[in-house]
Amino acid sequence: MADVPNPDAHDVIRVVGARENNLKGVSVEIPKRRLTVFTGVSGSGKSSLVFGTIAAESRRLINDTYPTFVQAFMPQLSRPDVDALENISAAILVDQERMGANARSTVGTATDVHVMLRILFSRLGQPHVGSPQAFSFNVPSVRGAGAVTLQKGGATVKERRSFEITGGMCPRCEGLGEVSEIDLAELVDDSLSLEEGAIRVPGYTADGWMVKVYSESGFFPGDVPVREFTEQQRQDFFYKEQTKIKIGSMNMTYEGLVPKVTKSMLQKDRESMQPQARAFVERAVKFQACPDCGGTRLNEGARSSKIGGVSIADAAAMQITDLAAWLRTVDAPEVAPLVKGLRETVDSFVDIGLGYLSLDRASGTLSGGEAQRTKMIKHLRSSLTDMTYVFDEPTAGLHPHDIQRMNRLLQQLRDKGNTVLVVEHKPEVIDIADHVVDLGPGAGRDGGTIQFEGDVAGLRASGTLTGRHLDHRARLKETVRTATASLPIRGATQHNLRHVDVDVPLGVLTVVTGVAGSGKSSLIHGNLPAFDDVVVVDQSPIKGSRRSSPATYTGVLDAIRTAFAKANGVKPSMFSANSEGACEACKGLGVIITDLGFQSTVETECEVCGGTGFSDAVLEYTLDGRNISEVLAMSAAEASAFFPKGPAHTTLARMVDVGLGYLTLGQALNTLSGGERQRLKLAISMAKSGAVYVLDEPTTGLHLADVDNLLALLDRLVDAGNSVIVIEHHQAVMAHADWMIDLGPGAGRDGGRVVFEGTPADLVADASTLTGEHLARYVGG
Repeated sequence: MADVPNPDAHDVIRVVGARENNLKGVSVEIPKRRLTVFTGVSGSGKSSLVFGTIAAESRRLINDTYPTFVQAFMPQLSRPDVDALENISAAILVDQERMGANARSTVGTATDVHVMLRILFSRLGQPHVGSPQAFSFNVPSVRGAGAVTLQKGGATVKERRSFEITGGMCPRCEGLGEVSEIDLAELVDDSLSLEEGAIRVPGYTADGWMVKVYSESGFFPGDVPVREFTEQQRQDFFYKEQTKIKIGSMNMTYEGLVPKVTKSMLQKDRESMQPQARAFVERAVKFQACPDCGGTRLNEGARSSKIGGVSIADAAAMQITDLAAWLRTVDAPEVAPLVKGLRETVDSFVDIGLGYLSLDRASGTLSGGEAQRTKMIKHLRSSLTDMTYVFDEPTAGLHPHDIQRMNRLLQQLRDKGNTVLVVEHKPEVIDIADHVVDLGPGAGRDGGTIQFEGDVAGLRASGTLTGRHLDHRARLKETVRTATASLPIRGATQHNLRHVDVDVPLGVLTVVTGVAGSGKSSLIHGNLPAFDDVVVVDQSPIKGSRRSSPATYTGVLDAIRTAFAKANGVKPSMFSANSEGACEACKGLGVIITDLGFQSTVETECEVCGGTGFSDAVLEYTLDGRNISEVLAMSAAEASAFFPKGPAHTTLARMVDVGLGYLTLGQALNTLSGGERQRLKLAISMAKSGAVYVLDEPTTGLHLADVDNLLALLDRLVDAGNSVIVIEHHQAVMAHADWMIDLGPGAGRDGGRVVFEGTPADLVADASTLTGEHLARYVGG
């Protein structure tokens, strides 16, 4: 009798022999249409299994279904290092990467809500001003006319044609909502000539091409101080429109310095700039809301068309909870399907805890947690089912009060028949899991194996690191430190802050808390960096190429190269894979990259250097029996023992202190999580004494067992004479604080006030705020 097919055999995602990054041949079965949480210490291999293996293969296979023409325009994904992957479904990734920091991107444009609003106003707005693009701040109004030549009936005829595009862009600020005024004294030192380095803009060196275009343009002399230019020469230097010129034998385009800098720097998002360029912009440019559009980005026509007295600019500026209420007053049968979709999407913002945002909020200003939840919006109302949703710490940036709401959303996605995979450390999320996969036992080389599979009760009884710490609770301090001084903040009004006056104590560990959107980041990041010796350590991406690594970023590589050079009597550049020591075949990359057009780009290990990136001659030089490649393959903890003294040891010891001892020195920076990036920055910054450290949710990505190590590190920083201010939701960090500043009582318009100042014990005793309520429950549990 023939075998009867069993459809239920496909009810698990089967992973066989996964070896991505540090995974050691992991084989696991994950139940479909269930909520599975992946746990383990930072670096244990959770993301490698979930994102690097399951989700990556799903995306690659889906991309293969598109026509080759379409594939040519898509990112090329290589096959994960795994023996077999069975029964995977289409995966949707909802990660913590911040949304594009384009100056024109807002919450409304990123979620398509603004698109639907534009259609709504084009249909119902009075007076009628045009199509949906008449309400778009990215479309300028353009008109033109001219003659066109056509072939008609074998004859050539000329016809006059005209066209007109009605856009919504404010012509003065070009849809950016703000205008800038450049301080020419910061732009140019007019006591110097161009050849002496008069231009003070980063990148404009006196002997570089950027300056040569000006000094040899012929419009003014390059060897005369700028202050001696004639009025016409000053006009040409600062403001001349684009003009073709010839320098030597090369054709170049000349443009005045002010419009040149405006295009290259001012029209970019400041947060995405290199630190040097951002410091220059903040110093040289004064930004203010556009006086023509009032910061709405829209021209007068778009602002004049209204529905019930509300313009599209008013709607975009509303807090989303207010927008939801206004949409319920729009009742026109001809747009009923559109309004229904708008209401559902806007209600999703409220359901997910983002009702305090507004549609005109720049997407680049959202935190990682806010960005992740904003990406979730489009999936919550989706009719698709049997999908695989992959979440990376969805509770990041969430107050304990908000975690319950997030849990409900994860369960709703599962209950619609989807497979939900969550990488998470918070016990509140682990508790709702149908299935748990715990990786470990350690991080990096010490991780990459399955420690436990089963339900939450089984995890608690398993004896694994996660199981032992699942019910671990930090205790309130018996004694707290006394402040030595304070940093006064007066009349803070950024975003939703309501003229907040507060004194931030120094010489202690201060924790700033409150629900998401209560004003914590606005208060601290918007005011403290103005004081001297404030070191801000956040989770923003670290700039660098695929060649960047912890060794290059921390400067440890310079000390290592110097030590190798001294031991072998050669130049330090010999030990750089970017310089003289590079393998000739792969140019120091360690891999050969083959572009196969629309198919996956293939990376193969370089056969000449064996993947080290160094030439054979360099690998013959050793230091205490190890070559440079072997040293870069060490973890920070191993390298700290290998270099027992000197500047390299100091930095490596700090990496171990911040919980990054498992990172290998040569690991690519772009493989680090947000929490790892923050802790790496902290390791570099720890050299200061008497500084004020501002940390933004340092527990992100930290296992329960590692939180105690972080608290010990924060104590060491304070005991060394520093002040530490932590924006945090984790109750263990709250309980460990010397002083707490709680903002609220709610989010957005309902927040922006200091609702409590004092010790954690006082907050627990008070228990009148949401934070106090949850902290009391935590320490009582």
